[in-house]
Amino acid sequence: MNRIDRLFGILTLLQSRKYITAEKIAERFDMSIRTVYRDIKALCEQGIPVSFEQNKGYFLVQGYFLPPISFNMDEANALLLVETLVNGFADNSIRTHYSTALTKVKAVLKTNQKEKLEHMNQHIKLQVPERLSFNYEYLSLIQNAISEKQMIELDYKNAKEEVSKRQVEPIGLIFYAFSWHLIAWCHFRNQYRDFNLTRIICLKNLEAPFLKTEHMPLSDYMSMLPVNF
Repeated sequence: MNRIDRLFGILTLLQSRKYITAEKIAERFDMSIRTVYRDIKALCEQGIPVSFEQNKGYFLVQGYFLPPISFNMDEANALLLVETLVNGFADNSIRTHYSTALTKVKAVLKTNQKEKLEHMNQHIKLQVPERLSFNYEYLSLIQNAISEKQMIELDYKNAKEEVSKRQVEPIGLIFYAFSWHLIAWCHFRNQYRDFNLTRIICLKNLEAPFLKTEHMPLSDYMSMLPVNF
């Protein structure tokens, strides 16, 4: 992350909290406390009113930004609940992106709304089975490949523990049988295949356009699965 993006990220983070410590900022952006001090100074030099309160941390002077979007508490609480579900049913890439997006949402809330949201966050818990611990980082990359119609290369381990390299054209993602599945046209098998993401060893976007001109709708593939959707 370059410094401009980091400064904007710190500013967004400051808007999303009533107070935040230098330690929390350093942890969020993976940098030293000394760098945090320099970045806060840089923000102040640009006229952004960042202040500090002992034992609480940094904060933005109330009213600095006029919120471009207005959320009521029901909407904010719904987003907070979805964050819990995202943490349970998405992989690391989606968790990171959703957290960043939610931080931007929190940035436009009023101070009393932020306090209520932080309080509510302590009262929402989700018990997630160990088999739903998706520690890979493929979902965002796959989503991008689907939207851009770009080919993916992956090393895949089947049920017999055999590993093969595949070049595929992704048409969709389906969550069933407690796992995410990539549905794609496989050039190795010359047919549509179902790849369980937990069996993918590595994956990369080749940034090459699809070779196949037409693909079946994902809903048609879903109708062939032994699952009721």
